[in-house]
Amino acid sequence: MPRFAFQIEYDGGPFAGWQRQAMGLVSVQGAVEAALAKLEPGAHTIAAAGRTDAGVHATAQVAHADLARDWDPFRLAAALNAHLRPAPVAITACARVDEDFHARFSATGRRYLFRLVARRAPLTHDRGLVWQVLSPLNLTAMQAGAAHLVGHHDFTTFRSTFCQANSPVKTLDRVDISEHPYPGGIEYRFDLAARSFLHNQVRSMVGTLEKVGTGAWSPDDVAAALAVRNRAACGPVAPPQGLYLVGVSYPTDPFCPAPGAR
Repeated sequence: MPRFAFQIEYDGGPFAGWQRQAMGLVSVQGAVEAALAKLEPGAHTIAAAGRTDAGVHATAQVAHADLARDWDPFRLAAALNAHLRPAPVAITACARVDEDFHARFSATGRRYLFRLVARRAPLTHDRGLVWQVLSPLNLTAMQAGAAHLVGHHDFTTFRSTFCQANSPVKTLDRVDISEHPYPGGIEYRFDLAARSFLHNQVRSMVGTLEKVGTGAWSPDDVAAALAVRNRAACGPVAPPQGLYLVGVSYPTDPFCPAPGAR
């Protein structure tokens, strides 16, 4: 059966997460599988690079599916987008891939963006798309706190108690925090990269770093929380609406054919 990879963008607000849900809850996976069933009647199962939680967004989620028909990728993407309307989900790229490609297990890295806006006025255009706080944060202090998290560590402190990963040990390649103008306030962007992340790891780290930004924690408190390897030492977990899955890396980009390929 031909295998296809999809790059998927979605607003996570209306969904109970990526993963197909019982009890009739709406999921991104369920929406895409329902669209596939409109093209090829029957049950479909797609696998994704990451299972984003309820309310979390994506600009570049990657998933794959095996289909009966050898579709032209451009036409397949267009047909799926037609059937996905009006759900806030879009197939932004589609490619025929080898049968050994797996959206999750072939991935060599994942990148997340977290957006935090500090301003007193209510949000309008970005409501539900960022985490809003009322007062500006100390960027330099947050950057110093984040530096303690980069590298190979036991991230038990920043791991959900429901996490199903076999080990809490991960290598965090990057946590870059930058400050940007925002109408009536300031936007802080947290850019995080790793081969893989634990359940709630990004939101737990951002919530902790926000406490550093307010002055409630010192940068060294982050190192102490990490070292104790105890979930109770974690700061508050940041809300999901500020989090975006923005990139998945593979040994060969499935959506960029090699030069000369047809």
